[in-house]
Amino acid sequence: MRIENEGDDVSAPPRHLVFAYYVTGHGFGHATRVVEVARHLILAGHDVHVVSAAPDFVYTTEIQSPRLHIRKVLLDCGAVQADALTVDRLASLEKYHETAVVPRDSILRTEVEWLNSIKADLVVSDVVPVACRAAADAGIRSVCVTNFSWDFIYAEYVMAAGHHHRSIVWQIAEDYSHCEFLIRLPGYCPMPAFRDVIDVPLVVRRLHRSRKEVRIELGVGDDVKLLILNFGGQPGGWKFKEEFLPAGWKCLVCGASEKDELPPNFLKLAKDAYTPDIIAASDCMLGKIGYGTASEALAFKLPFVFVRRDYFNEEPFLRNLLEHYQCGVEMIRRDLLTGHWRPYIERAMSLNPCYEGGTNGGEVAARILQDTAVGKNYVSYKLSGARRLRDAIVLGFQLQRIPGRDLSIPGWYADAQNEFGRRSGSPNFGTNGTVDYLDSSFIKEFEILHGDHHDLPDTKSFLKSLADLAERDTEKCQTREHKAAAAFFNWEEEIFVARAPGRLDVMGGIADYSGSLVLQMPIREACHVAVQKNHPSRQRLWKHALARQQDKGQGLTPVLQIVSYGAELSYRSPTFDMNLSDFMDEGKPISYEKAKNYFARDPSQKWAAYVAGTILVLMTELGVKFENGISMLVSSAVPEGKGVSSSASVEVASMSAIAAAHGLNISSRDLALLCQKVENHIVGAPCGVMDQMASACGEANKLLAMVCQPAEVLGLVEIPGHMRFWGFDSGIRHSVGGADYGSVRIGAFMGQKMIMTTASELLSGSLSSADITNPHDLEESSLELIESEANLDYLCNLSPHRYEASYAKLLPETMLGDKFLEKYGDHNDHVTVIDPKYNYNVKAAARHPIYENFRVKAFKALLTSTASDEQLTALGELMYQCHYSYSACGLGSDGTDRIVHLVQEMQHNKLLKADDTSLYGAKITGGGSGGTVCVISRNSLRANQQILEIQQKYKAATGYMPFVFEGSSPGAGKFGFLKVRLASQRKIEDQLL
Repeated sequence: MRIENEGDDVSAPPRHLVFAYYVTGHGFGHATRVVEVARHLILAGHDVHVVSAAPDFVYTTEIQSPRLHIRKVLLDCGAVQADALTVDRLASLEKYHETAVVPRDSILRTEVEWLNSIKADLVVSDVVPVACRAAADAGIRSVCVTNFSWDFIYAEYVMAAGHHHRSIVWQIAEDYSHCEFLIRLPGYCPMPAFRDVIDVPLVVRRLHRSRKEVRIELGVGDDVKLLILNFGGQPGGWKFKEEFLPAGWKCLVCGASEKDELPPNFLKLAKDAYTPDIIAASDCMLGKIGYGTASEALAFKLPFVFVRRDYFNEEPFLRNLLEHYQCGVEMIRRDLLTGHWRPYIERAMSLNPCYEGGTNGGEVAARILQDTAVGKNYVSYKLSGARRLRDAIVLGFQLQRIPGRDLSIPGWYADAQNEFGRRSGSPNFGTNGTVDYLDSSFIKEFEILHGDHHDLPDTKSFLKSLADLAERDTEKCQTREHKAAAAFFNWEEEIFVARAPGRLDVMGGIADYSGSLVLQMPIREACHVAVQKNHPSRQRLWKHALARQQDKGQGLTPVLQIVSYGAELSYRSPTFDMNLSDFMDEGKPISYEKAKNYFARDPSQKWAAYVAGTILVLMTELGVKFENGISMLVSSAVPEGKGVSSSASVEVASMSAIAAAHGLNISSRDLALLCQKVENHIVGAPCGVMDQMASACGEANKLLAMVCQPAEVLGLVEIPGHMRFWGFDSGIRHSVGGADYGSVRIGAFMGQKMIMTTASELLSGSLSSADITNPHDLEESSLELIESEANLDYLCNLSPHRYEASYAKLLPETMLGDKFLEKYGDHNDHVTVIDPKYNYNVKAAARHPIYENFRVKAFKALLTSTASDEQLTALGELMYQCHYSYSACGLGSDGTDRIVHLVQEMQHNKLLKADDTSLYGAKITGGGSGGTVCVISRNSLRANQQILEIQQKYKAATGYMPFVFEGSSPGAGKFGFLKVRLASQRKIEDQLL
């Protein structure tokens, strides 16, 4: 139901009403729109009790009436921001748990008592969940007024950062379900928890003064252009410079500290300045997107230059609203912080904002609330069920983040794709809900000048997406990343395409950094990268990149431009660009440390380090000179944060495509080692090399056997036909950049240094007899062995029996960093740094790789033994041992432990016949602390059924349906590369004959 204008004001009802209006604790934006609704209710003669943590002036500046009552209470916390542009997802969940979950029973008792004491006729919420439940407990109707709900916002946070807080989302959704209906504002997100919806126009605060009056008060003439800087408080330490602005412009700064010194063309606004008047008197706004800034920019037709906020899940929908009405221009954060504002302001001034919709949403909402309070029932939204289903699917797709695998998605789901952005590299859906893997007819639009697509469905799909871009099909290029990619390729020139898969860690895992043997399987999901190089005179630059060159007076210079598909699904910027000269300093490549800091400046573009970092590594390690501009399109179907090497696949595919485009002949092994440098030194993740090796050197349906010293491939092991490996996603986000992985790695290197030091002291005779655990070590026949251990190059070269005999009792369970540094000096690991105040787990961390190397060797040997139930049981037992060794290191998680337990439960179910046992073992993979579990089974229909049973049991226990990885595909080396060019019309016609 949509309600627009219905009269000039809210007419008084038969009786005086009391409204309890709950306002979320997230920023001032909610409070400012509540003001407009509450003002109309008070004008109609009603009392409004506002429950809010916002300062009183937010309400009293606009409403000066005894009918306004303010109660200072915080019942939720919204999103906790790390800074002005970044949300801290885990901190948000923990704060909400502290604010609203722990004291929930007390909150409900207090609110019910208070609602009864004021004799509330209606509870209104924007958009405090517990208010709806409290209203229901008090027997009072409730209505929500909002453009988003907290179950939508927190659901993604739970997926990414706080799986143990999953119950928060369900509780919030249940609270909202007690609400009578939702008054939905423009720019809305999916909100399936609400039963009925009424759409209203924008809620916009009224103006108090004219543009002329505001400018007179500011002392600014009509000939001066005004930019209002509206970030709700500027980022700390931000220094403005006069040259940030175009000539003839002044900047009005909201929220500036009294201590801040501003250039003469920047003006501080008072903290209580009435922002709508200032916005209407300005010529352009620069800020972050929120409902208040977006609605006022639209209402006053003000061009809005906005900067993306990380993990601010409401933003894509408000941004779509701005861009639909030609009101918004995105500025990348790097240019915001470096003061490169002019091109964006000039671009914004060329827009023609065209919003003509209603702006009286406050009045319309107040009328609906008044009618509801006196008992009027608004007609149920006829399509409520379909609307809730659509919202639920959009929400579910956003959380799952794995395109191309939800086989029952209906055709109308395309609307959801338009909201969230589309990712190529995945199968299409047929009308019957089955996967349509595309025939090869579309390839005729390209000439394949080199290489073979190997009949891989995802490669065909990626080439199809390139063909769509080349056609400039406006319907298929609706998302910003598609538009950006369509604009930067010269379709008459050659394009180079590389493909690199993710990997399933079958055995070895974190022991790679200690030199272990590992067994890795390349998975079906992969990353594709398309690269084109062009002379600077022929490179098609985005407008802001061209303006940057002109602004610096550089003339033609090579530029790197990158588009990443699926950006909306990861809340990162979809594009990145830089001058390649930024990688040079006085004729030499910049240091890796400097590059790491360069990419870390903007969290929304930190992803570009995985792609652009490959160029710097090639410059530094191989002396490659890049004299042409480079355009790169990255499309990855390897899901992030699930422990299947999404980052390695991006690095390997990127470097492979760049190498192909520049005629570089790099072996798969060397390319993997170079990509490891990208991750270790430019991204800053202390991973071993097995991920990159598996992605580069692996082959379909084979295990890559590699000794990580540093990367010696022993060969490829065929996966026997009677067994199968699966990957179970636990739903708990994994990161090799996380603290747990890094501290365990440091603990292992500490243990190695202690072992080497002990061996050296044995040789020199300086070790006291009390510290000698194996008297045989003093015998002359042992000296050669002790000498090799004193010079231990990799911890895995120490055998388990030697560890137990001579060193196990000497290693402490834990050790503080400063104690270790004081005694041993350094831990000899160039990619990690010891924190003096951290207490490291030494013994378990050192023991794990020593025993894991033995387990992997045994596993590899068993793979070639006679097929039998005993063989599969032994392989499974080795995987179980690995899993519990991870846990001893502190790298386990509830979700992965649950999956392993479900496998064991299925394996040892006494109700099953012996022949029905199809699952034999499971282990956590990769860096641990969540991510994916590897399962070994028979290759049988029964195994498939049991895998599905475990999937359902896990969902029943956790609410999360685990994604299952199955199948394999070739590594980047086996795939090679494609060189393609858009076919001429004549060739297309000839091929079709």
